[in-house]
Amino acid sequence: MIVHKKIFFVIAATACCLQSYAQKFTASFTSPKAESFSGKVILYLSKEEKSPKDNMPGVFSFPCFSIDVKNVQPGQKVVFDDAAIHYPTILSDIERGTYYAQVVWDRNEGGRSIGESPDNIYNNAVVVSITKDLAKSFNIVCSEVIKERTFTETQFVKELKSSSALLTAFYKRPTSVNAAVILPKDYFNQPNRKFPVLYWVSGYGGDYHNYSGRNITSDPIDTTQCIRVFLDGNCSGGHCVYANSDNNGPWGDALTQELIPLVEKTYRTNAARLLTGHSSGGWTVLWLQTHYPKVFNACWSSSPDPVDFRSFQQIDLYSEKNLYYAKDSTMHLAATVAGRYPWITQKTMCSMEHVIYRGEQMHSFNFVFSNRNADGTPRSLWNDETGEIDPATFEHWKNYDISLYLKNNWQQIKPDLQGKIRVSVGEQDNFLLNYAVHLLDGEMKKVNAGFVFEYYPGDHFTVSTPEYKSAGYRFLEQKYNELGIKN
Repeated sequence: MIVHKKIFFVIAATACCLQSYAQKFTASFTSPKAESFSGKVILYLSKEEKSPKDNMPGVFSFPCFSIDVKNVQPGQKVVFDDAAIHYPTILSDIERGTYYAQVVWDRNEGGRSIGESPDNIYNNAVVVSITKDLAKSFNIVCSEVIKERTFTETQFVKELKSSSALLTAFYKRPTSVNAAVILPKDYFNQPNRKFPVLYWVSGYGGDYHNYSGRNITSDPIDTTQCIRVFLDGNCSGGHCVYANSDNNGPWGDALTQELIPLVEKTYRTNAARLLTGHSSGGWTVLWLQTHYPKVFNACWSSSPDPVDFRSFQQIDLYSEKNLYYAKDSTMHLAATVAGRYPWITQKTMCSMEHVIYRGEQMHSFNFVFSNRNADGTPRSLWNDETGEIDPATFEHWKNYDISLYLKNNWQQIKPDLQGKIRVSVGEQDNFLLNYAVHLLDGEMKKVNAGFVFEYYPGDHFTVSTPEYKSAGYRFLEQKYNELGIKN
């Protein structure tokens, strides 16, 4: 017993000694408001990127670290050391060399990307040289504040911000549903004409502000002029996909009950509401069409995020036990080159997002699909360390399996949905999304849903050829013409 105590003492003393010589970064902030800070603080490092906070985790692999702090005063230092949540390894073990370093204090006031969220405090990147001298410490002072992006309207491009009572009640802060409205070329010279509206949902990371200052007119739906409403889906949890959820709130209801009535009050619209979107936007429009079939007349979903959880990027969530490793111990992929060659593993994506805890792709699925923990955070489908899938959380995820929903509810929704949907995808999709589309296709053929499924050569990005887009818009125009609306 005495020997064991001595061994324990030696181990503890060694650990303390090593910790005292562990690599450290300290960080502080200045604030014109002289406010204290509580929340997450994140350290970003990169050898290549001069603004590492703007990198996309997983797509780019870079060292990052986060700590939780409480009631930190301006000028007070916080410490990043080997106790910080980390990727790819603890701070003392990262590769030696010269890095660009940035720290962000995340206020989490509604922006999607932590590195771009309004009111977050950060520093302009500094260059640090990390050597074998573990006793060396680096101090970073954050004095910059991320400003909210503004929108410059032009003759044909307008900003629309719908103050949302539903989302304001959920978040307990003023919240709006925002969009860029792009008007057709004849909107002003034919003042009595009304136009169909195409709700066009961005993929992950899009931003409606990208249309600021652009004096462009709306592309037609094949040959039919339309008003386009560009929606980006950005929220603090990632892409809200305009689905009501425990963690993001009632985005679907806010869109259909608050934003759409404002669009129709503000602009000359006729009775037609059509949908299209790619990637996360493709999933969004399929969700909206299937869950609000009386609101929307037709949708074209392009390369949607997983629409059947029997193939969540080729992972069968109904039978697999681990998100990181397959049954044969090979690593599950999150992204590929041309649908074949490994690019990003699920483990890399999730490990980085364990540090950068919100606003990115994988945890965005948790924010939408998962139920809520007692502390207000979303339950994770997987264990961040081991990748083990939590069966209880997956039970809640099933509510967002579009294929399962259609299969179980087809007879009730058939009158409002028959023939209204087109789904297309590239057969070399980088994110392996084509496999879930095939599964949904099979289920819809069983019930004779009248949906159109089309498969093309190309990956997630190269699939969008002029021919690909023309076929999608022809479908929407056909469905619009079937409405027989006079403008």
